[in-house]
Amino acid sequence: MTTVAPAGPVITGWSAVSALGYRSGDFAAGLRDRRPAVRAVDTDRWQVADRVAGIVPDFSPREVLGKKNTRAMDRLTGLAVTAVGQLVTGIDDDEGSAVVLGTTTGSQQSMTDITRDTLIHDKPFYIEAAQIPNAIMNSAAAQCAIWYQLRGPNATVAAGRASGVSALTYARRLLAAGRARTVLCGAAEEYSTARSWWDWHGRDGAEPSTPPGEGCAMIRVEAAGAPDGLADVLATGSGLLGDAAQAPAVLDRCLRATMRRAGVSADEVWAVSASEPSGPAGAAEAAVLADVYGAHRPVRPGEIGLIGDTAGATAAFQLVALLSMASDDASSRGRPAVLTSVDPEGVFGCAVLRLR
Repeated sequence: MTTVAPAGPVITGWSAVSALGYRSGDFAAGLRDRRPAVRAVDTDRWQVADRVAGIVPDFSPREVLGKKNTRAMDRLTGLAVTAVGQLVTGIDDDEGSAVVLGTTTGSQQSMTDITRDTLIHDKPFYIEAAQIPNAIMNSAAAQCAIWYQLRGPNATVAAGRASGVSALTYARRLLAAGRARTVLCGAAEEYSTARSWWDWHGRDGAEPSTPPGEGCAMIRVEAAGAPDGLADVLATGSGLLGDAAQAPAVLDRCLRATMRRAGVSADEVWAVSASEPSGPAGAAEAAVLADVYGAHRPVRPGEIGLIGDTAGATAAFQLVALLSMASDDASSRGRPAVLTSVDPEGVFGCAVLRLR
Protein backbone atom coordinates (compact mmCIF):
# COMPACT_ATOMS: atom_id res chain seq x y z
CA MET A 1 0.00 0.00 0.00
CA THR A 2 1.29 3.48 -0.86
CA THR A 3 -0.05 6.93 -0.10
CA VAL A 4 1.09 10.38 -1.18
CA ALA A 5 0.84 13.31 1.20
CA PRO A 6 -1.08 16.34 -0.07
CA ALA A 7 0.98 18.86 -2.00
CA GLY A 8 -1.81 21.26 -2.87
CA PRO A 9 -2.25 20.99 -6.66
CA VAL A 10 -5.41 22.46 -8.16
CA ILE A 11 -7.67 21.05 -10.86
CA THR A 12 -8.47 23.95 -13.19
CA GLY A 13 -10.32 22.25 -16.03
CA TRP A 14 -11.60 18.98 -17.42
CA SER A 15 -12.69 17.41 -20.68
CA ALA A 16 -14.46 14.25 -21.76
CA VAL A 17 -14.97 12.46 -25.05
CA SER A 18 -17.45 9.64 -24.57
CA ALA A 19 -20.44 7.85 -26.02
CA LEU A 20 -22.43 10.90 -24.91
CA GLY A 21 -20.52 13.13 -27.34
CA TYR A 22 -17.24 14.83 -28.17
CA ARG A 23 -17.51 17.74 -25.75
CA SER A 24 -17.48 18.12 -21.98
CA GLY A 25 -20.91 19.72 -22.14
CA ASP A 26 -22.30 16.60 -23.81
CA PHE A 27 -20.93 14.45 -20.99
CA ALA A 28 -22.23 16.78 -18.27
CA ALA A 29 -25.72 17.00 -19.79
CA GLY A 30 -25.94 13.25 -20.37
CA LEU A 31 -24.85 12.51 -16.83
CA ARG A 32 -27.27 15.06 -15.41
CA ASP A 33 -30.16 13.58 -17.36
CA ARG A 34 -28.93 10.00 -16.76
CA ARG A 35 -29.17 9.42 -20.49
CA PRO A 36 -27.94 5.94 -21.47
CA ALA A 37 -25.41 6.04 -24.29
CA VAL A 38 -25.03 2.29 -24.79
CA ARG A 39 -26.53 1.33 -28.14
CA ALA A 40 -26.79 -1.61 -30.50
CA VAL A 41 -23.51 -2.27 -32.30
CA ASP A 42 -23.44 -1.73 -36.06
CA THR A 43 -22.24 -5.18 -37.11
CA ASP A 44 -21.56 -3.98 -40.66
CA ARG A 45 -18.77 -1.81 -39.25
CA TRP A 46 -17.74 -3.73 -36.15
CA GLN A 47 -16.95 -7.45 -36.39
CA VAL A 48 -17.25 -7.95 -32.65
CA ALA A 49 -18.67 -10.25 -30.02
CA ASP A 50 -20.80 -7.56 -28.37
CA ARG A 51 -24.41 -6.81 -29.16
CA VAL A 52 -24.40 -3.40 -27.45
CA ALA A 53 -21.60 -0.98 -26.55
CA GLY A 54 -20.94 2.63 -25.55
CA ILE A 55 -19.17 3.81 -28.70
CA VAL A 56 -18.31 7.47 -29.35
CA PRO A 57 -20.80 8.34 -32.11
CA ASP A 58 -19.47 8.75 -35.66
CA PHE A 59 -15.91 9.16 -34.43
CA SER A 60 -12.84 8.92 -36.62
CA PRO A 61 -9.60 10.88 -36.18
CA ARG A 62 -9.71 12.19 -39.75
CA GLU A 63 -13.27 13.47 -39.42
CA VAL A 64 -12.74 15.13 -36.03
CA LEU A 65 -9.13 16.32 -36.26
CA GLY A 66 -8.77 16.83 -40.00
CA LYS A 67 -6.82 14.99 -42.69
CA LYS A 68 -3.39 16.39 -41.85
CA ASN A 69 -1.23 13.94 -39.84
CA THR A 70 -4.13 11.58 -39.14
CA ARG A 71 -3.75 9.00 -41.94
CA ALA A 72 -2.08 6.48 -39.63
CA MET A 73 -3.60 7.68 -36.34
CA ASP A 74 -5.43 4.94 -34.44
CA ARG A 75 -8.68 5.34 -32.55
CA LEU A 76 -7.13 5.49 -29.07
CA THR A 77 -4.79 8.29 -30.07
CA GLY A 78 -7.59 10.17 -31.79
CA LEU A 79 -9.74 10.06 -28.66
CA ALA A 80 -6.85 11.28 -26.50
CA VAL A 81 -5.80 14.09 -28.85
CA THR A 82 -9.42 15.27 -29.08
CA ALA A 83 -9.83 15.41 -25.29
CA VAL A 84 -6.46 17.08 -24.67
CA GLY A 85 -7.26 19.70 -27.28
CA GLN A 86 -10.11 20.99 -25.13
CA LEU A 87 -7.67 21.86 -22.31
CA VAL A 88 -4.70 23.49 -24.04
CA THR A 89 -6.25 26.93 -24.46
CA GLY A 90 -4.39 29.41 -22.28
CA ILE A 91 -1.29 27.26 -21.81
CA ASP A 92 1.61 29.56 -22.68
CA ASP A 93 4.46 27.59 -21.10
CA ASP A 94 5.07 24.69 -23.45
CA GLU A 95 8.20 23.43 -21.71
CA GLY A 96 6.45 23.43 -18.32
CA SER A 97 3.40 21.55 -19.59
CA ALA A 98 3.32 17.79 -19.09
CA VAL A 99 1.06 14.99 -20.31
CA VAL A 100 0.29 11.90 -18.20
CA LEU A 101 -2.07 9.39 -19.80
CA GLY A 102 -3.48 6.25 -18.21
CA THR A 103 -4.45 3.15 -20.17
CA THR A 104 -4.88 -0.59 -19.91
CA THR A 105 -2.38 -1.68 -22.57
CA GLY A 106 -2.50 1.09 -25.15
CA SER A 107 -4.28 0.25 -28.40
CA GLN A 108 -5.15 -3.43 -28.40
CA GLN A 109 -6.23 -3.14 -32.02
CA SER A 110 -2.90 -1.68 -33.15
CA MET A 111 -0.92 -4.33 -31.29
CA THR A 112 -3.09 -7.08 -32.75
CA ASP A 113 -2.83 -5.71 -36.29
CA ILE A 114 0.97 -5.51 -36.16
CA THR A 115 1.22 -9.02 -34.73
CA ARG A 116 -1.11 -10.43 -37.38
CA ASP A 117 0.76 -8.71 -40.21
CA THR A 118 4.07 -10.21 -39.13
CA LEU A 119 2.48 -13.66 -39.43
CA ILE A 120 0.42 -13.48 -42.61
CA HIS A 121 2.76 -11.67 -45.02
CA ASP A 122 5.60 -13.26 -46.98
CA LYS A 123 8.15 -11.71 -44.63
CA PRO A 124 7.59 -10.73 -40.98
CA PHE A 125 8.87 -7.23 -41.69
CA TYR A 126 6.36 -6.60 -44.48
CA ILE A 127 4.23 -4.37 -42.31
CA GLU A 128 2.97 -0.82 -42.59
CA ALA A 129 5.79 1.23 -41.06
CA ALA A 130 3.49 4.13 -40.17
CA GLN A 131 1.45 1.81 -37.95
CA ILE A 132 4.38 0.66 -35.81
CA PRO A 133 4.29 3.56 -33.29
CA ASN A 134 0.60 2.88 -32.58
CA ALA A 135 1.49 -0.54 -31.17
CA ILE A 136 3.67 1.04 -28.46
CA MET A 137 1.87 1.78 -25.21
CA ASN A 138 3.05 5.38 -24.87
CA SER A 139 2.15 6.36 -28.43
CA ALA A 140 -1.09 8.19 -27.57
CA ALA A 141 0.52 10.35 -24.86
CA ALA A 142 3.41 11.17 -27.16
CA GLN A 143 1.08 12.14 -30.01
CA CYS A 144 -0.87 14.45 -27.68
CA ALA A 145 2.34 16.28 -26.82
CA ILE A 146 3.50 16.45 -30.43
CA TRP A 147 0.10 17.61 -31.70
CA TYR A 148 -0.09 20.54 -29.27
CA GLN A 149 3.67 21.15 -28.86
CA LEU A 150 3.72 20.38 -25.14
CA ARG A 151 7.42 19.95 -24.35
CA GLY A 152 7.28 19.02 -20.67
CA PRO A 153 7.47 15.49 -19.22
CA ASN A 154 5.44 12.87 -21.05
CA ALA A 155 4.37 9.66 -19.35
CA THR A 156 2.02 6.71 -19.72
CA VAL A 157 0.79 4.70 -16.74
CA ALA A 158 -1.04 1.37 -16.91
CA ALA A 159 -3.07 0.32 -13.88
CA GLY A 160 -6.29 -1.01 -15.35
CA ARG A 161 -9.45 0.69 -14.12
CA ALA A 162 -7.41 2.62 -11.54
CA SER A 163 -5.17 4.22 -14.19
CA GLY A 164 -6.80 7.63 -13.74
CA VAL A 165 -5.80 7.73 -10.07
CA SER A 166 -2.27 6.58 -10.93
CA ALA A 167 -2.03 9.35 -13.53
CA LEU A 168 -3.19 11.91 -10.96
CA THR A 169 -0.58 10.67 -8.48
CA TYR A 170 2.10 10.97 -11.15
CA ALA A 171 0.92 14.50 -11.95
CA ARG A 172 1.15 15.49 -8.27
CA ARG A 173 4.72 14.27 -8.12
CA LEU A 174 5.72 16.20 -11.24
CA LEU A 175 4.30 19.39 -9.74
CA ALA A 176 5.81 18.77 -6.31
CA ALA A 177 9.25 18.19 -7.84
CA GLY A 178 9.03 21.32 -9.97
CA ARG A 179 9.26 19.28 -13.17
CA ALA A 180 6.09 20.87 -14.56
CA ARG A 181 3.80 23.80 -13.89
CA THR A 182 0.77 22.41 -15.69
CA VAL A 183 -0.09 18.74 -16.15
CA LEU A 184 -2.78 17.38 -18.44
CA CYS A 185 -3.60 14.00 -16.99
CA GLY A 186 -6.32 11.40 -17.41
CA ALA A 187 -6.91 8.14 -19.22
CA ALA A 188 -8.19 6.77 -22.51
CA GLU A 189 -9.65 3.51 -23.80
CA GLU A 190 -10.77 2.61 -27.31
CA TYR A 191 -13.46 0.22 -28.47
CA SER A 192 -12.21 -2.14 -31.14
CA THR A 193 -12.62 -5.58 -32.63
CA ALA A 194 -9.52 -6.77 -30.79
CA ARG A 195 -10.65 -5.50 -27.41
CA SER A 196 -14.12 -6.99 -27.86
CA TRP A 197 -12.79 -10.46 -28.59
CA TRP A 198 -10.06 -10.32 -25.94
CA ASP A 199 -12.70 -9.45 -23.36
CA TRP A 200 -15.07 -12.12 -24.68
CA HIS A 201 -12.45 -14.84 -24.34
CA GLY A 202 -11.48 -13.52 -20.90
CA ARG A 203 -14.98 -14.11 -19.58
CA ASP A 204 -15.45 -17.40 -21.48
CA GLY A 205 -18.17 -15.98 -23.68
CA ALA A 206 -20.43 -14.86 -20.85
CA GLU A 207 -22.32 -11.57 -21.18
CA PRO A 208 -20.52 -8.68 -19.42
CA SER A 209 -22.20 -7.13 -16.39
CA THR A 210 -21.69 -3.73 -18.05
CA PRO A 211 -21.41 -3.40 -21.84
CA PRO A 212 -18.02 -2.13 -23.06
CA GLY A 213 -17.50 1.56 -23.64
CA GLU A 214 -14.75 3.89 -24.77
CA GLY A 215 -13.55 7.45 -24.48
CA CYS A 216 -11.01 9.76 -22.91
CA ALA A 217 -11.35 11.91 -19.78
CA MET A 218 -8.69 14.49 -18.92
CA ILE A 219 -8.10 17.13 -16.26
CA ARG A 220 -5.75 20.10 -16.14
CA VAL A 221 -3.78 20.22 -12.89
CA GLU A 222 -1.70 23.20 -11.78
CA ALA A 223 0.42 24.05 -8.78
CA ALA A 224 -1.13 25.29 -5.54
CA GLY A 225 -2.45 28.81 -5.70
CA ALA A 226 -3.81 28.59 -9.22
CA PRO A 227 -6.82 30.91 -9.56
CA ASP A 228 -10.29 29.83 -10.62
CA GLY A 229 -9.76 26.21 -9.65
CA LEU A 230 -12.45 23.56 -9.54
CA ALA A 231 -10.96 21.42 -6.77
CA ASP A 232 -7.84 20.93 -4.67
CA VAL A 233 -6.22 17.50 -4.78
CA LEU A 234 -5.68 16.66 -1.12
CA ALA A 235 -4.34 13.10 -1.28
CA THR A 236 -4.12 9.97 -3.38
CA GLY A 237 -3.46 6.35 -2.48
CA SER A 238 -3.01 3.05 -4.28
CA GLY A 239 -2.18 -0.58 -3.68
CA LEU A 240 -2.80 -4.23 -4.53
CA LEU A 241 -5.66 -6.24 -3.09
CA GLY A 242 -3.87 -9.59 -3.26
CA ASP A 243 -5.85 -12.48 -1.77
CA ALA A 244 -9.62 -12.04 -2.18
CA ALA A 245 -10.23 -12.77 1.49
CA GLN A 246 -7.92 -9.93 2.51
CA ALA A 247 -9.15 -7.45 -0.12
CA PRO A 248 -11.67 -5.55 2.05
CA ALA A 249 -9.13 -5.03 4.85
CA VAL A 250 -6.43 -3.82 2.45
CA LEU A 251 -8.76 -1.41 0.65
CA ASP A 252 -10.20 -0.18 3.96
CA ARG A 253 -6.72 0.53 5.31
CA CYS A 254 -5.67 2.46 2.21
CA LEU A 255 -8.85 4.54 2.05
CA ARG A 256 -8.70 5.51 5.72
CA ALA A 257 -4.99 6.34 5.49
CA THR A 258 -5.57 8.53 2.44
CA MET A 259 -8.40 10.38 4.18
CA ARG A 260 -6.17 10.94 7.24
CA ARG A 261 -3.45 12.41 5.06
CA ALA A 262 -6.04 14.67 3.49
CA GLY A 263 -7.28 15.77 6.92
CA VAL A 264 -10.81 14.65 6.08
CA SER A 265 -13.30 12.77 8.23
CA ALA A 266 -16.01 10.51 6.84
CA ASP A 267 -18.93 12.61 8.04
CA GLU A 268 -17.83 15.73 6.12
CA VAL A 269 -17.54 14.02 2.72
CA TRP A 270 -19.99 15.45 0.20
CA ALA A 271 -19.77 12.73 -2.46
CA VAL A 272 -18.22 9.33 -3.08
CA SER A 273 -17.64 7.85 -6.52
CA ALA A 274 -17.18 4.08 -6.65
CA SER A 275 -16.00 2.12 -9.68
CA GLU A 276 -18.33 -0.83 -8.95
CA PRO A 277 -16.59 -3.59 -10.92
CA SER A 278 -18.19 -7.00 -11.10
CA GLY A 279 -17.03 -9.92 -9.00
CA PRO A 280 -15.13 -10.03 -5.69
CA ALA A 281 -13.35 -6.72 -6.30
CA GLY A 282 -16.66 -4.87 -6.56
CA ALA A 283 -18.03 -6.63 -3.50
CA ALA A 284 -14.95 -5.62 -1.50
CA GLU A 285 -15.27 -1.99 -2.62
CA ALA A 286 -18.96 -1.84 -1.69
CA ALA A 287 -18.35 -3.40 1.73
CA VAL A 288 -15.55 -0.97 2.57
CA LEU A 289 -17.52 2.11 1.54
CA ALA A 290 -20.50 0.95 3.61
CA ASP A 291 -18.25 0.44 6.63
CA VAL A 292 -16.26 3.68 6.30
CA TYR A 293 -19.25 5.96 5.79
CA GLY A 294 -21.78 4.04 7.86
CA ALA A 295 -24.95 6.02 8.54
CA HIS A 296 -23.53 9.03 6.68
CA ARG A 297 -24.79 8.85 3.11
CA PRO A 298 -22.62 10.91 0.76
CA VAL A 299 -23.97 11.91 -2.63
CA ARG A 300 -23.22 9.48 -5.46
CA PRO A 301 -22.42 10.78 -8.96
CA GLY A 302 -24.54 9.86 -11.96
CA GLU A 303 -24.02 6.35 -13.22
CA ILE A 304 -20.71 6.07 -15.07
CA GLY A 305 -22.09 2.83 -16.54
CA LEU A 306 -24.29 4.99 -18.77
CA ILE A 307 -21.34 5.21 -21.16
CA GLY A 308 -20.34 1.56 -20.78
CA ASP A 309 -17.33 -0.05 -19.13
CA THR A 310 -14.46 2.21 -20.15
CA ALA A 311 -11.86 -0.12 -18.59
CA GLY A 312 -8.60 1.83 -18.21
CA ALA A 313 -10.44 5.17 -18.40
CA THR A 314 -12.90 4.32 -15.59
CA ALA A 315 -11.27 6.28 -12.76
CA ALA A 316 -10.69 9.30 -15.01
CA PHE A 317 -14.38 9.35 -15.95
CA GLN A 318 -15.30 9.00 -12.27
CA LEU A 319 -13.20 12.07 -11.54
CA VAL A 320 -14.70 14.29 -14.23
CA ALA A 321 -18.18 13.07 -13.24
CA LEU A 322 -17.54 14.34 -9.70
CA LEU A 323 -16.39 17.71 -11.04
CA SER A 324 -19.37 17.95 -13.38
CA MET A 325 -21.86 17.11 -10.66
CA ALA A 326 -20.26 19.54 -8.21
CA SER A 327 -20.70 22.42 -10.66
CA ASP A 328 -24.47 21.86 -10.50
CA ASP A 329 -24.69 21.67 -6.71
CA ALA A 330 -23.83 24.70 -4.58
CA SER A 331 -23.76 22.54 -1.45
CA SER A 332 -20.54 20.92 -2.69
CA ARG A 333 -18.43 24.07 -2.30
CA GLY A 334 -15.62 23.71 0.17
CA ARG A 335 -16.44 20.09 0.92
CA PRO A 336 -14.41 16.93 0.24
CA ALA A 337 -15.19 14.32 -2.39
CA VAL A 338 -13.76 10.81 -2.51
CA LEU A 339 -13.09 8.49 -5.43
CA THR A 340 -12.30 4.78 -5.26
CA SER A 341 -11.45 2.69 -8.29
CA VAL A 342 -10.78 -1.04 -8.19
CA ASP A 343 -9.61 -3.26 -11.03
CA PRO A 344 -10.73 -6.91 -11.03
CA GLU A 345 -7.05 -7.88 -11.33
CA GLY A 346 -6.40 -6.35 -7.89
CA VAL A 347 -4.98 -2.88 -8.51
CA PHE A 348 -6.86 -0.12 -6.71
CA GLY A 349 -6.61 3.60 -6.17
CA CYS A 350 -8.37 6.32 -4.22
CA ALA A 351 -8.30 10.10 -4.25
CA VAL A 352 -9.60 12.84 -1.97
CA LEU A 353 -10.46 16.27 -3.38
CA ARG A 354 -11.78 19.47 -1.84
CA LEU A 355 -14.27 21.10 -4.17
CA ARG A 356 -14.26 24.85 -4.70
